Amino acid sequence: MSKKVHVQAKINGQPVEFLCDPRQSLLEVLRDNLNLTGAKEGCNNGNCGACNVILNGVLVNSCLVLGAELDGAELTTIEGIALGGELHPLQRKFLEHAALQCGICTPGFIVSAKALLDQNPDPTEPEVRLWLAGNLCRCTGYDKIVRAVLDAADSPELESARS
Repeated sequence: MSKKVHVQAKINGQPVEFLCDPRQSLLEVLRDNLNLTGAKEGCNNGNCGACNVILNGVLVNSCLVLGAELDGAELTTIEGIALGGELHPLQRKFLEHAALQCGICTPGFIVSAKALLDQNPDPTEPEVRLWLAGNLCRCTGYDKIVRAVLDAADSPELESARS
Protein backbone atom coordinates (compact mmCIF):
# COMPACT_ATOMS: atom_id res chain seq x y z
CA MET A 1 0.00 0.00 0.00
CA SER A 2 1.34 3.44 -0.96
CA LYS A 3 1.88 6.09 1.64
CA LYS A 4 0.02 9.31 0.85
CA VAL A 5 2.06 12.38 -0.07
CA HIS A 6 1.34 15.72 1.58
CA VAL A 7 1.27 18.54 -0.98
CA GLN A 8 1.09 22.30 -0.45
CA ALA A 9 0.60 24.51 -3.49
CA LYS A 10 -1.09 27.60 -4.79
CA ILE A 11 -3.94 26.79 -7.17
CA ASN A 12 -5.71 29.62 -8.95
CA GLY A 13 -4.17 32.07 -6.52
CA GLN A 14 -5.33 30.22 -3.40
CA PRO A 15 -3.18 28.18 -1.02
CA VAL A 16 -4.18 24.51 -1.06
CA GLU A 17 -3.11 21.44 0.92
CA PHE A 18 -4.01 17.89 0.07
CA LEU A 19 -2.93 14.27 0.33
CA CYS A 20 -2.50 12.16 -2.76
CA ASP A 21 -1.20 8.81 -3.83
CA PRO A 22 2.37 9.16 -5.19
CA ARG A 23 1.25 7.59 -8.49
CA GLN A 24 -1.82 9.79 -8.98
CA SER A 25 -1.66 12.12 -11.96
CA LEU A 26 -2.24 15.83 -11.49
CA LEU A 27 -5.38 15.44 -13.58
CA GLU A 28 -6.71 12.80 -11.17
CA VAL A 29 -5.83 14.97 -8.17
CA LEU A 30 -7.56 18.00 -9.67
CA ARG A 31 -10.72 16.13 -10.59
CA ASP A 32 -10.99 13.51 -7.81
CA ASN A 33 -9.33 15.13 -4.79
CA LEU A 34 -9.88 18.86 -5.33
CA ASN A 35 -13.16 18.83 -7.30
CA LEU A 36 -11.67 21.03 -10.04
CA THR A 37 -13.32 19.27 -12.95
CA GLY A 38 -12.67 21.78 -15.73
CA ALA A 39 -9.64 19.91 -17.04
CA LYS A 40 -10.94 16.95 -19.02
CA GLU A 41 -9.49 13.50 -19.56
CA GLY A 42 -9.39 12.97 -23.28
CA CYS A 43 -6.51 10.69 -24.15
CA ASN A 44 -4.63 10.30 -20.84
CA ASN A 45 -1.32 10.21 -22.75
CA GLY A 46 -0.58 13.88 -23.54
CA ASN A 47 -1.86 13.98 -27.10
CA CYS A 48 -5.16 15.88 -26.91
CA GLY A 49 -4.62 18.92 -24.66
CA ALA A 50 -8.03 18.63 -22.98
CA CYS A 51 -6.35 18.55 -19.56
CA ASN A 52 -3.94 21.47 -20.08
CA VAL A 53 -3.01 23.61 -17.08
CA ILE A 54 -0.36 26.24 -16.42
CA LEU A 55 2.22 24.97 -13.91
CA ASN A 56 4.73 27.56 -12.71
CA GLY A 57 4.07 29.58 -15.86
CA VAL A 58 4.50 26.61 -18.23
CA LEU A 59 1.72 24.94 -20.19
CA VAL A 60 1.56 21.21 -19.31
CA ASN A 61 -0.71 18.24 -19.83
CA SER A 62 -1.95 17.45 -16.34
CA CYS A 63 -2.34 13.78 -17.28
CA LEU A 64 1.47 13.56 -17.65
CA VAL A 65 2.40 15.25 -14.35
CA LEU A 66 2.18 13.56 -10.96
CA GLY A 67 0.01 15.30 -8.39
CA ALA A 68 2.89 15.11 -5.90
CA GLU A 69 4.97 17.28 -8.26
CA LEU A 70 2.63 20.16 -7.44
CA ASP A 71 4.26 20.57 -4.00
CA GLY A 72 5.48 24.15 -3.68
CA ALA A 73 4.22 25.05 -7.14
CA GLU A 74 1.76 27.53 -8.59
CA LEU A 75 -1.00 26.23 -10.82
CA THR A 76 -3.65 27.85 -12.98
CA THR A 77 -6.57 25.77 -14.19
CA ILE A 78 -9.54 26.77 -16.32
CA GLU A 79 -11.39 27.57 -13.07
CA GLY A 80 -8.79 30.27 -12.33
CA ILE A 81 -8.95 32.05 -15.67
CA ALA A 82 -12.12 34.06 -15.03
CA LEU A 83 -11.45 37.33 -13.21
CA GLY A 84 -13.54 37.92 -10.09
CA GLY A 85 -16.70 36.44 -11.55
CA GLU A 86 -16.13 38.10 -14.93
CA LEU A 87 -15.19 36.02 -17.93
CA HIS A 88 -11.63 36.43 -19.16
CA PRO A 89 -11.47 38.10 -22.61
CA LEU A 90 -10.52 34.72 -24.09
CA GLN A 91 -13.62 33.11 -22.65
CA ARG A 92 -15.81 35.93 -23.98
CA LYS A 93 -14.24 35.69 -27.43
CA PHE A 94 -14.78 31.91 -27.53
CA LEU A 95 -18.47 32.57 -26.89
CA GLU A 96 -18.70 35.46 -29.37
CA HIS A 97 -17.04 33.42 -32.12
CA ALA A 98 -18.96 30.23 -31.27
CA ALA A 99 -15.55 28.57 -30.92
CA LEU A 100 -16.93 25.54 -29.14
CA GLN A 101 -19.42 22.79 -29.69
CA CYS A 102 -19.39 19.79 -27.36
CA GLY A 103 -17.05 21.57 -24.91
CA ILE A 104 -14.70 18.70 -24.02
CA CYS A 105 -11.67 20.40 -25.57
CA THR A 106 -12.65 23.99 -24.75
CA PRO A 107 -10.99 24.31 -21.31
CA GLY A 108 -7.71 23.01 -22.71
CA PHE A 109 -7.86 25.40 -25.67
CA ILE A 110 -8.58 28.38 -23.41
CA VAL A 111 -5.78 27.50 -20.99
CA SER A 112 -3.39 26.96 -23.91
CA ALA A 113 -4.40 30.25 -25.51
CA LYS A 114 -3.92 32.08 -22.21
CA ALA A 115 -0.42 30.62 -21.88
CA LEU A 116 0.31 31.80 -25.43
CA LEU A 117 -1.01 35.32 -24.85
CA ASP A 118 0.86 35.57 -21.55
CA GLN A 119 4.09 34.92 -23.47
CA ASN A 120 3.21 36.58 -26.76
CA PRO A 121 0.43 39.17 -26.51
CA ASP A 122 0.37 39.82 -30.26
CA PRO A 123 0.69 36.48 -32.05
CA THR A 124 0.28 35.98 -35.76
CA GLU A 125 -2.23 33.48 -37.10
CA PRO A 126 0.51 30.91 -37.87
CA GLU A 127 1.86 31.33 -34.32
CA VAL A 128 -1.60 30.71 -32.85
CA ARG A 129 -2.11 27.64 -35.03
CA LEU A 130 1.32 26.25 -34.10
CA TRP A 131 0.80 26.91 -30.36
CA LEU A 132 -2.61 25.22 -30.38
CA ALA A 133 -1.40 22.23 -32.41
CA GLY A 134 -1.26 20.17 -29.20
CA ASN A 135 -5.00 20.55 -28.70
CA LEU A 136 -7.40 18.30 -30.55
CA CYS A 137 -11.02 19.04 -31.41
CA ARG A 138 -13.39 16.83 -33.33
CA CYS A 139 -16.23 19.34 -33.63
CA THR A 140 -15.22 22.87 -34.56
CA GLY A 141 -12.72 22.69 -37.40
CA TYR A 142 -10.33 24.99 -35.48
CA ASP A 143 -10.91 28.16 -37.52
CA LYS A 144 -13.35 29.70 -35.05
CA ILE A 145 -10.96 28.89 -32.20
CA VAL A 146 -8.06 30.59 -33.97
CA ARG A 147 -10.25 33.63 -34.78
CA ALA A 148 -11.33 33.86 -31.12
CA VAL A 149 -7.72 33.82 -29.90
CA LEU A 150 -6.65 36.45 -32.44
CA ASP A 151 -9.64 38.63 -31.51
CA ALA A 152 -8.81 38.27 -27.81
CA ALA A 153 -5.22 39.32 -28.55
CA ASP A 154 -6.59 42.50 -30.16
CA SER A 155 -8.96 43.12 -27.26
CA PRO A 156 -8.16 46.14 -25.06
CA GLU A 157 -9.43 44.18 -22.03
CA LEU A 158 -6.67 41.62 -22.46
CA GLU A 159 -4.00 43.93 -21.04
CA SER A 160 -5.88 44.31 -17.74
CA ALA A 161 -6.57 40.55 -17.64
CA ARG A 162 -2.92 39.57 -18.07
CA SER A 163 -1.58 37.85 -14.99
